Amino acid sequence: MAKPTKRLPILPIERALKAISGRWKAIILYHLLDGPKRLSELTKVLPEISQKVMVQQLRDMEEHGLVHREIFRQVPPRVEYAATSLGLGLEPVMLALCEWGQRHAEELDEQDRIIDCLIRPVHTVPAKAKD
Repeated sequence: MAKPTKRLPILPIERALKAISGRWKAIILYHLLDGPKRLSELTKVLPEISQKVMVQQLRDMEEHGLVHREIFRQVPPRVEYAATSLGLGLEPVMLALCEWGQRHAEELDEQDRIIDCLIRPVHTVPAKAKD
């Protein structure tokens, strides 16, 4: 994997937050936990985001190793985005944040303003092979 051009902080928690920070990154990654999706599929589940911003967020996550972009050489060309093993490793964290968000809404008596998170089985992330 190429070195990220954007320098990440040296403190691990700050690094983690920087890699997924932004209005849409965690939400896009959440939807990629199900499996690869085309840009049009992501746009359908996230209609509030412009295509320009969607592509930028995907590229940032690709640069940080969370998302893989695969280009299928066909006519018309097809591109799919998928969470990498590094991205899938965030699944338990994202589900914990989702549960916390639900508890937060309940504490503030705002549960009618949220939707349920899709509870997914946690993927097992393969151990990194040693060279």
